[in-house]
Formats: sequence, structure tokens, C-alpha cells
Amino acid sequence: MGQRIAVLGAGPMGLAVAYQLARDGHQPVVFEADDRVGGMTASFDFSGMNIERYYHFHCISDHAFLSVLAELDIADKMQWVETKMGYWYQNRLQPWGNPIALLKFRGLGFIAKFRYGLHAFLCTKRNDWKPLDNIEASGWIKSWVGPEAWEVLWRRLFDFKFYNYSNNLSAAWIWSRIRRIGRSRYSLFKEKLGYLEGGSDTLLHAIKSDIEKNGGEIRLKSPIRHVRIENGKVIGIEIDDQLEQFDKVISTIPLPYIPRLIPDLPSAIINRFNAVKNIAVVCVIVKLSKPLTENFWLNTNDPDMDIPGLVEYSNLRPLDNHIVYVPFYLPGEHPQFGDTDEVFLEKVKKYLKKINPQLQEEDFIELRASRYRYAQPICEPGYLESLPPVALPVKGLWVADTSYYYPEDRGISESIDFGRKMARDAVL
Repeated sequence: MGQRIAVLGAGPMGLAVAYQLARDGHQPVVFEADDRVGGMTASFDFSGMNIERYYHFHCISDHAFLSVLAELDIADKMQWVETKMGYWYQNRLQPWGNPIALLKFRGLGFIAKFRYGLHAFLCTKRNDWKPLDNIEASGWIKSWVGPEAWEVLWRRLFDFKFYNYSNNLSAAWIWSRIRRIGRSRYSLFKEKLGYLEGGSDTLLHAIKSDIEKNGGEIRLKSPIRHVRIENGKVIGIEIDDQLEQFDKVISTIPLPYIPRLIPDLPSAIINRFNAVKNIAVVCVIVKLSKPLTENFWLNTNDPDMDIPGLVEYSNLRPLDNHIVYVPFYLPGEHPQFGDTDEVFLEKVKKYLKKINPQLQEEDFIELRASRYRYAQPICEPGYLESLPPVALPVKGLWVADTSYYYPEDRGISESIDFGRKMARDAVL
């Protein structure tokens, strides 16, 4: 007889845990506070267009993601597109992302270009991240690319993604981000990214159906109150003042929620969870009647813009309108995170009109802002060692979120891979 296991959170990792458990003959029950599955991959109704609140894309190296599509018999929904990248610098939109674009880039000397290109190339060839684990990232990059390329191509990315945390990030974590994009290229000059027909919802609903078909259960609008521990063992969870018994509990919700939901953990473990820091995001999604640029990625280095870049999603996935995502990453305690949506929407209109002066007020069909408090863990040098173990010193309790597949950046494929492994380990 299979085990009855509570899974906390219905983002990609939680769904992957439940998917694996149900396929292995267990009875997972997924508890999700939101009214839909998906977490940061969930979609919303953007005035008749069903689209993700936060942008996602897929690389040819996303093996765990592609394996699940094959298992669910929806691999034919995957489409690969040759995408372009641009750089907005010195009031000029320039091509970016390949050796020719780097050589032609205006505003950077030849030596700086060579050093930048060499560093990026070597990052894509490196496989062993351990030597970078305890190195601080900004110093590591500066030592490779030099002060000029750092100033033009890197500094604002750090400043407007991490603010006061930007001087203490892990070089291994930054390296993995360079490598992932580098490895999405199928040649030195061409970048290929993927999208799912119907967006992430196609995968989310296929996984949800598979979980339910195999005896699992998903409960939406079901925030749990407490994970109950007795005599060093999990006995179940409290929801609506009722104790529901489970053999095991696997949590995939953001780590900062854990001290409140599992307060009976040893104090040393609670302190380690409390020490985890996260960046928040306010992500503005814009529906336009005409394209902004021809690029999917657009990096920005502009004194008038407090963003490191934006994503023109409709240049990857064909849609009825032109869709641009503009993410503002901010520490949750930053005063700007408290600004109204209107403040962010007005900034975005101003930025897009500057990048493409042909855009008129009437070209902005609609703008919306979504907020997520725990969008991005801040990974300091030696990050993994600072986290509690996934299998906590409580019988039957596992806790992880996107932090745990460090040095990889958060992504659907990484979450699926980690969730499936965690499910297998939990029932050994």
C-alpha cells in the first residue's frame, strides 16, 4: 500500500513531487493557497488572452522539462524559435548576443570586448562550479572582463537586480546563468529558445490531470496553518483548525514561510531558514498594438531606467498582440516595493517610448503589474552550506524550494528535476 503524503505548494516543484509520488503508487495531497496551480508559472486572463504572470522560456538543455513532456505525450506542443537579443545603450538599440554583435558594439573598446567575449565563452565550457562556490561574483567578473566592460555590460545588471546585496553574490550562481544562456545557442551565431503551445498552462494542466488520474489530489485555496510534529516525527498538517494525518510532509513553498508553518523545528534550523534572503519582483506586462523591437531579450544600460532589461515575449511565442514583460527586481524591504502599480506602469510607458519613439499612447492597449515577494533567492558565496538539509532532522519531513538547486538559477526544468528526485528520496 502506498504512503499518504502531503505536498505543500503547487508550483512546478510541488507538482513534480506529486507527479512522481502518484506514478510510484503513493497518494499525494497537494495544498495550494492560490486559486490555481503553477506558482510563478501560473497564468491569468489578460483581457481575453491567457498568459503567464511572469515570463518563461525553455532552452535546448532543459532535459528534465523535455522528459516530462514526452511522458505526458505533449512533446509535440514544444516549438523552437531562433530569437534575437539587443542592447539599449547610449540611447541606441544595438544587436547583441553573438561574436559579430560584440565586435560591432559601439561604446566599448576592443580589449574590453575581447575580455568580455573570452569570459562568456569559457563560462559555457566550464562544468565544475565548486571552485567558484566561495568566490564573490562582482570581483570575479571584474578580474576577467576589466573595469570598462564591467561598467558598460555588467554593473547595472547587478545594481538593478540585487541593490544592496550586489557585492556579496556567489560567482558559481552567476556563472550558471551565463552558461545556461550560452548553451541555448545551437551555433556561435544563433540562439534558439523554446515555448509551449498554450504556454506553461499546457504543462501544468497535463501534470495536474496525471496526478489525479493516478490517485493524487490537488486542493486549491487551501493554505495550511501548521505542520504538526510529535516526538520528533511528522504526524500531519492543520488546516481550518483540523488535524489531517499524513505519513510524510514535503514542502516546496518559499523558505521564508517555513518558520511560521513549522515552528516546532529545532531553533538552530529555524535560524537558518530565517537567514535566507530573497529579492521581490514587480513585473509589468504590456499589451501593445505594434512591436517594440525585433528582440526577445533586450538588455538596458540607461541612466533614466531602473531596470537591467526586458523581454519581448511575442518575439518568441506568436500571439495576437505584442507582449512585453518589464520586471523590476527589488529587495522586499526597499521603499520602492511599496509604490503603487500606477508608478510602475507609468515608468514602463516612458521607457518603452524612449526605446521606440514611434510608440504612441494609443499603442498601449493594456498594462498590468504582478508582484511576488519571494521571487529570487539571494545566493551568497557558499550558499548551499548555509541551508538546512532537505531531509530535516524530523522523521517524515522534507523542505526545499528553488534555492536548493543552487548554483542553477530558478527555472521550470530545474524545479521538475529536483522535485522528482526529492519524491523518490522521500519514499526510500
